Amino acid sequence: MVLGWTKHGDGKHLAPGEVVRPDERLTWPRMVGFGAQHVVAMFGATFVFPLVMGLDPNVAIMMSGVATILFLLIVRGKVPSYLGTSASFVGGVLAIRAVFGGDTAGADAIVTGAILVAGFVLFLAGLAVHVLGVQIIHRIFPPVVTGAVVMLIGFGLAYVVADVYWPQDQWMALVTMLVTFVLVVAFKGFVGRIGILIGLVAGFALSWLADRVFGPVPAYSDGTLKLPAHPRVDLSKVGDAPWVGLPDFHLPDFRMSAALLVLPAVIALIAENIGHVKAVGEMTGTDVDPYVGRAIAADGVGTVVASAVGGSPTTTYAENIGVMAATKVYSTAAYYIAGVIAILFGLCPKFGALVSATPSGVLGGVTVILYGMIGLLGAKIWIENRVDFTDPVNMVPIGAGIILAIGPVKLLISGDFRLEGIALGTIVVVGGYHLLRAIAGPAPAAAAPPPAGTGGDAG
Repeated sequence: MVLGWTKHGDGKHLAPGEVVRPDERLTWPRMVGFGAQHVVAMFGATFVFPLVMGLDPNVAIMMSGVATILFLLIVRGKVPSYLGTSASFVGGVLAIRAVFGGDTAGADAIVTGAILVAGFVLFLAGLAVHVLGVQIIHRIFPPVVTGAVVMLIGFGLAYVVADVYWPQDQWMALVTMLVTFVLVVAFKGFVGRIGILIGLVAGFALSWLADRVFGPVPAYSDGTLKLPAHPRVDLSKVGDAPWVGLPDFHLPDFRMSAALLVLPAVIALIAENIGHVKAVGEMTGTDVDPYVGRAIAADGVGTVVASAVGGSPTTTYAENIGVMAATKVYSTAAYYIAGVIAILFGLCPKFGALVSATPSGVLGGVTVILYGMIGLLGAKIWIENRVDFTDPVNMVPIGAGIILAIGPVKLLISGDFRLEGIALGTIVVVGGYHLLRAIAGPAPAAAAPPPAGTGGDAG
């Protein structure tokens, strides 16, 4: 059911082996607690990636709540999931800013216009899957291609760490990275799951302390990037921001050349949605495959609605699926509550100003981990599907596409339009694979995949 939940047992306890199904709930105070836990789980990535893309994190947090509620309504409450900010668009967004003027209001509008177009394409893909069946996606994007696109989206962002964030405070970036390493690995359960968020907060606090002990970051120059001496933390805008108010919305500006740079992310979002829906089906013991198309379309709707007011692209979050796996509470009521809490956070400009003050060195330490993890998820897809790289049809276009993305290699199409990095790499991977497969003939039968549930899920 979409709204309205049956109380599970006495609403307070779960017997061993029991789960709270999507259409059930515990007592409302307990559900508020679970909803708040989902907000914490999604929070780190949902505000880190808008910062990386140069978008307003307050709008992103607020619209993630709106997108989540829309998602639940579209899937009729059958697929409990939270829609947070997608990392898959970062490379395309940075490419757009490089072409259209950097970190300016005009570039912001062009970025969100391109994201909106990608969201609409994702919505159409969801409709196609709903009508034609999920097998249509597997034909166009087999595991070797999907894994490659996910990998090049992650590794194709290496230059952002190397050229943008890390040089602005290399020692704090290194410290933040090491602290986050320890948090993610040494702490199990929920603390480990939000280790990146805790690492970011720790880096923020250490940066504030370093300003007072060591003074500002010294001037930096490597021949191309020149930075004057600067404080690590600037809280001047936090004091001026009101406690309550609307975030800084803006309307999108549509440029087809910009939209082409973010369209490769749609492939990753389709793969994420399919994987997450199947994971939820496994955990709840229900057949949710008929809702895969609805989930993809709903993610597209969430991205369109969010970007229409200046927000970030959305995707289903594995962090929240992990919370469900740990708690055995799959109630969609918790996600509606999480959505409302996120909307309330978005109505606090002072909070948004504090988030925006995150030091660049800290972002460098965090993003080097995030981008690497995204890239390795591509390898995980290959391993789980036993992709055969002795087949040159698999190896040649995939290897070439990844190198083009990592470069990032540029292909000038006209005076004001170019393909580069992730966009160029994706075209080579998808087009090159299908061209060579047509020449070489059908692929040999693959070995049986491992039993369901042998691999973890990550977003």
